Amino acid sequence: MKIEQVSVTVFKTTSNTVHDTDGHTHPGPEHDSTNAMLTITTDDGHSGYAFGQPESLRPYVLENFIKKVFLGEDPMDREKLWQALARWQRGSGANLTDRTLAVAEMALWDLAGRKLETPVWKLLGGYRDSVPAYGSTMCGDEMKDGLATPEDYGKFAEWMVNRGYRAIKLHTWMPPVSWAPSVKMDIKACAAVREAVGPDFPLMLDANHWYSRTEAFELGKGIQELGYYWFEEPMDEHSTESYRWLAANLEIPILGPEYAYGKFHTRAEWIATKACDISRVGVADVGGIGPSMKIAHLAESFNMDCEIHGGGAGNLAVLGAIHNARWYERGLLHPFVDFDEVPEYLNSPIDPMDDDGNIPLPTRPGLGEDINFGYIADNVISTH
Repeated sequence: MKIEQVSVTVFKTTSNTVHDTDGHTHPGPEHDSTNAMLTITTDDGHSGYAFGQPESLRPYVLENFIKKVFLGEDPMDREKLWQALARWQRGSGANLTDRTLAVAEMALWDLAGRKLETPVWKLLGGYRDSVPAYGSTMCGDEMKDGLATPEDYGKFAEWMVNRGYRAIKLHTWMPPVSWAPSVKMDIKACAAVREAVGPDFPLMLDANHWYSRTEAFELGKGIQELGYYWFEEPMDEHSTESYRWLAANLEIPILGPEYAYGKFHTRAEWIATKACDISRVGVADVGGIGPSMKIAHLAESFNMDCEIHGGGAGNLAVLGAIHNARWYERGLLHPFVDFDEVPEYLNSPIDPMDDDGNIPLPTRPGLGEDINFGYIADNVISTH
């Protein structure tokens, strides 16, 4: 079995979210958007699929890197193919990103699962068939009845508890909100949520790396007194020493890194230098499912949890195969957005949540996505 064809389909979809000038997601008017599907097909007719942003799968990247590595190769040699792409990153002129690696490798996993008629999480060595979800909010905003005040966060937290979420993580206010960031406002929002959900409900805070050491320490002390479970990304994650200092001076567990480049090498440095108490990995952040599994097992060898950043099929597959993660991150959530609305290019959601706040692992083969190929075919913008 050899890879015979690698192609990308860019297609139109609709969205009701927008990004501000600092890249944070907020509710917005419904508008046209784009998505891309990578397809890998073998000479015996098997295919694997994975979705990504069109920029990560643009023609130059597909022709000059993915095709050159994949075509004519055995798709089951995932580690060999991943290593070939990863080692090419240094000479790629920054064109070959970890997100591109992740989509390419996920398509290989999907192909293997579809061929073997087995979900990827079982191929990885299945550990569980469901995982509890925490509700992950959007960043704060200045919208009336949105997430503009501490009281808004408290009210929305009550809704999330009633919806069934087993824990809640806040993303508070960041620029370009006119007065953000503000340690005192962040603590007020965290206090309002604690009051709304009671003393024992698990809560976390992601402060999005805008703070100095002293500000991060003040904020960490504040939420530590409120009984928060973890403190995430209050400073730039490329300053490992800052996190080592913070972890040494706070009792609340420090989680990270989320976005710092370097895949498992960087996570190893954070663990070895005691910059975190809980490791962090996302399939798109570290270049795929394989490297995510390496990091999860690395953390496990230190008796450390490894929480997964973000949702989606790849992250859910990893969660189904490891035991040292407590939750699936479901979101981003906002009072004005119906997260349970199924994207048009899928026939059903990858992460439906039951009334007890659990996400069942998919039973379909491969990554488990129920792709609406008809919708994609009817809304093609380009193929390459």
